[in-house]
Amino acid sequence: MSAKKKLKTSAMIASIADEGTPTTSAPFGHALVKAAEKNPKIVGMTADLGKYTDLHIFAQAYPDRYYQMGMAEQLLMMAGAGMAREGFIPFVTTYSVFASRRAYDFICLAIAEEKLNVKIISALPGLTTGYGPSHQATEDVAIFRGMPNLTIIDPCDAVDIEQSVQAMVDFDGPVYLRLLRGKVPRVLDRFPDYRFEIGKAKRLIDGKDALIISSGLMTTRAIEASDQMKENGVEVGVMHCATIKPLDNEAILEEVRRHPDRPVFVAENHSVVGGLGESIASLLMREGVSVTFRQIGLPDEFLGAGALPTLHDLYGISTKEVVKTLEQYVSSDEDIMPTI
Repeated sequence: MSAKKKLKTSAMIASIADEGTPTTSAPFGHALVKAAEKNPKIVGMTADLGKYTDLHIFAQAYPDRYYQMGMAEQLLMMAGAGMAREGFIPFVTTYSVFASRRAYDFICLAIAEEKLNVKIISALPGLTTGYGPSHQATEDVAIFRGMPNLTIIDPCDAVDIEQSVQAMVDFDGPVYLRLLRGKVPRVLDRFPDYRFEIGKAKRLIDGKDALIISSGLMTTRAIEASDQMKENGVEVGVMHCATIKPLDNEAILEEVRRHPDRPVFVAENHSVVGGLGESIASLLMREGVSVTFRQIGLPDEFLGAGALPTLHDLYGISTKEVVKTLEQYVSSDEDIMPTI
């Protein structure tokens, strides 16, 4: 019996990619450089976190279009608003906790109310760091969902991030994107027809026995769980909802109604309070759609610190734990599936 691999301190901030998974380093930074080659209006701005939001790639390519605002997130948002008023397309970067908790009022009144063309790129969303509640933005979507005019994007992988950058450049209006940084997995290459579109949810895998609607890194976990369940004869469909607001109501309702007897799970790297799960639940209730419905997400509590693999198991968002949740409600033997 081989010894269990010992986790190092770096696992608190390590890449979310499993060993052997193809990755791309700093996909946001490289995609922004590519977009900036064609569009001189793009500028990069950060609050002392260029290296930790992959904006340093842009800074190296375009030092005269890069603005370091210091540790002042409120100033960063106001300066971004000013740049947008002058016709630029500012991509402002910080951590999700700072954007949602510290700079909310400035984003609301200076950017969203005025519908200014500011792209807010925020790293460490949800449980993507092991440094505890001061760094874990487990409630950022809940905070921002109620803000008018703000589009919210939760990309799955490097492919999503690369495509979303150009989509944001082409989109006129404020956007909040939950950034996966560092060595980011390439998962969506498996689906050659996939294209990121703002406001669109996409079916990745068809399955008659259950449906997972997911966003962000949980789409990767949903795909892996679907593959494992298939080995046991259970077909689990996966719909990737990269845009959380505006929600693609039409596509979600159509997908749920395709197999009305299958249970629906919503998987998100966010608190079960106020995120994608509750958004979809309210949609189904408004439309009178009755299904077995379960959320896979983070608990309504401040989370612990530690190595990410351990925390993902503890809080139920690892692939192993997603499979366990599915197995409670889905079986190849329909007679043992509970009715709820």
